[in-house]
Amino acid sequence: MDKLTIGQMAQKNHVSEQTLRYYDKIGLLKPVEIDEVNGYRLYSIKQSARLDMIQYMKSLGMSLKDISTQLKNCDIKLIRTILEKKSEQLDSEIEALKFQKVALQRAIMNYERYESSPPDGTITLEFIDRRWIYSYNTDTNFYDFGIEVYEEQLRKLKEDMGIKGLRQQYFCNAGSTVSYKNIINRNYISDDLFVFVDCEHVPGNLITSIPPNLYLCIYCNKFEQEIPYANNLLDEVKRLNYTITGDYICEVIIDLPDFIENERGMFFKLQIPVRI
Repeated sequence: MDKLTIGQMAQKNHVSEQTLRYYDKIGLLKPVEIDEVNGYRLYSIKQSARLDMIQYMKSLGMSLKDISTQLKNCDIKLIRTILEKKSEQLDSEIEALKFQKVALQRAIMNYERYESSPPDGTITLEFIDRRWIYSYNTDTNFYDFGIEVYEEQLRKLKEDMGIKGLRQQYFCNAGSTVSYKNIINRNYISDDLFVFVDCEHVPGNLITSIPPNLYLCIYCNKFEQEIPYANNLLDEVKRLNYTITGDYICEVIIDLPDFIENERGMFFKLQIPVRI
């Protein structure tokens, strides 16, 4: 049978001429002959079998380097080992993609919450269902300083999450708490920073449950307004004769992308659990 030009070989096997030239360059599939007059690469139709094997191994996720090694050695056990490792790698990638999708859905939900939230300064009474958090005990009370120290504490939280093996997607909406003992006395001492987590993806010994409860809430869009707005909440608790039943929570609903003077833009939901 007549030899095939590189164009004919490419067309019959549904690959590009550039691919065949590259395979030739790396020694993966060399032409059977190179025309001495014009330098054209010429192939045999029988080489399609080798090209089929290359394409099949590529479809399984094998690298060209591994494919080249296997075609030279024909080690069936080694091929199986490579494929098993690739299968494990794919399982890991699939799991990561599933988690990424959950994180994207959470981010979309947070943007929807932001868009539908009441205006800044609005006080509401809301029932909030059970939540799970990962907490990090702070060594500095950032309320005594400002946003710079708050950012320093967030760096420590992020580093701690990495040490514990928590995915960084959880870091998107960190929050803080003030203990019941301190909040009833209006002592703003941040005991913990936290991130909301999925209980099914984080070991149980690392997470804490916030029980379902009624919360008196106020919405806030500036870091500097948190304490004044929290005091407004406490005034409202007193006016309505509610009873505080737990820790104060500052939840960052969303980090806003429009940074002002290089500072973090945030939209908060300040919460105090109450009993009517």
